[in-house]
Amino acid sequence: MPDALPSVATPLKPQRHKRAETMAETRASLVAAARRAFAERGYAATSMDDFTGEAGFTRGALYHHFGSKQGLLAAVIEQIEAEVGERLRAVSDAAPSPWEGLRRRCRTYLELALVPEIRRIILQDARAVFGDVPQVAQSVAIAALEDAIQGLVAAGTVAPVHAGVTARMLYGAVTEASFWIAEPDGDPAVRLAQSLDGLDRLLGGLLAR
Repeated sequence: MPDALPSVATPLKPQRHKRAETMAETRASLVAAARRAFAERGYAATSMDDFTGEAGFTRGALYHHFGSKQGLLAAVIEQIEAEVGERLRAVSDAAPSPWEGLRRRCRTYLELALVPEIRRIILQDARAVFGDVPQVAQSVAIAALEDAIQGLVAAGTVAPVHAGVTARMLYGAVTEASFWIAEPDGDPAVRLAQSLDGLDRLLGGLLAR
């Protein structure tokens, strides 16, 4: 009996897997190159040729993966916001108490406004192009604050408040202060010190008496 013919369908899975890996690598390379360019020169001063050439790809690859330069900026923002979220969680988890965890989370967010990459891309360019922090990042940050406040109210550390409203108000205050720190017309170190002082006064008002 003759041997069965080899299946022509078998190689397709490895080929599809390889193609998916290649696409993911291309996307990651473009994001990394754009992130460096936006951080060094700013969104407006960076041309698509700057980072496509650095990454070794054409404009066609950029359009295929991101649709536009703006779409690529959105991908860079998403990556940085995810890293910021991890940093804030780590700071909060390492704090000696839930109250100090909330305090350090908010303080760290303000301190990150002095990081050149975050200052330029997130607090200057993102607002200029999109008008605000991405909705997903807002939702994640507010949910983390709401959970922390609910726990502190339950423990009696914070006076009874509506956790959802308070989280949104605190998020708005910290975010706007970060934008203010990052503005190019002021001294960011002085503004950070003023913002940290204002934050402690604001948080102090939540404590149970």
